[in-house]
Amino acid sequence: MDRFAALAEPTRRQIVEMLGERPLAAGEIVARFQMSAPAVSQHLKVLKEAGLVRVEVAGQRRIYSLDPAGLDAFEAWVRKVRGFWGAHLDLLEKELAKPDAGEGE
Repeated sequence: MDRFAALAEPTRRQIVEMLGERPLAAGEIVARFQMSAPAVSQHLKVLKEAGLVRVEVAGQRRIYSLDPAGLDAFEAWVRKVRGFWGAHLDLLEKELAKPDAGEGE
């Protein structure tokens, strides 16, 4: 699943925000939602498949954290889009600031 599709779902965005604060065990994540453990597990699976989170097994616990590689790819896309629009908006501003050649005739 692509990163944007994974983040389109509000619960998954909440999980990413929570993991932005610190790594969490699966049980800690489940405790923050009013849904079943299997439902939360499915959201975690989607985020993992999208490359946004990673899991580390510590005994019987699964510790989830953000995957820097997945976030770097997402951030690179945002920079690319921001750069495209920034340059084009600068050109638009210059065009709008030009005096109208047909004005006053």
